[in-house]
Amino acid sequence: MKKKILILGANGAIANYVIEFLLKVENIELTLFARNTVHIKQFDTSAKIIEGDVLNTNDLNDAVKEQDIVYANLSGSVDKMAKEIVSAMDTHNVKRLIFVTSLGIHKEVAGKFGEWNERMIGSDLIPYRKAADIIEKSDLDYTIVRPSWLTNNDETDYETTQKGEPFKGTEVARKAVAAYITDIIENPQKDIKASVGINKPGVYGDKPAFM
Repeated sequence: MKKKILILGANGAIANYVIEFLLKVENIELTLFARNTVHIKQFDTSAKIIEGDVLNTNDLNDAVKEQDIVYANLSGSVDKMAKEIVSAMDTHNVKRLIFVTSLGIHKEVAGKFGEWNERMIGSDLIPYRKAADIIEKSDLDYTIVRPSWLTNNDETDYETTQKGEPFKGTEVARKAVAAYITDIIENPQKDIKASVGINKPGVYGDKPAFM
């Protein structure tokens, strides 16, 4: 039986890598959901594509129905989106959620890098933190993903930290985050009810090297 995967925000860079990885996996049935599907039309022969809005209850419920795993990689009012996603998943008894947020939502970034990160994106963390709180209070089998500053490097090396542990590195490749998310989709019992920081091993400092 095929495992049914719904990707919300499927036109994003990380999501595109996840799609490419999953197309190489057997027994996966992909549904790609985005407000504008122009940039994912190339996948229309291998996946179901839905144009819709996560904040539209009907759009979201139609997409979530009968899925096994929901992976959300969204921007904007992510706290409102998280509330809608949890509600739709509860309605249709879909339990497994992977939701991408940001480093810093748990005040887990220490030292000068933490201070720099707070100056750069402090106010932007509020909706991500609210989204994480909504998800953590749900009864879903969730994994919250907290990537470091993102690069376009063609690499898949990463290391992880758990909620309550200090965040480590200053950057990580989008492709590497996608490799981690793909691993969770292939092994859905991994990191259940966890908030996971992800960064490139060995790249530490006061700020990302590319800044």
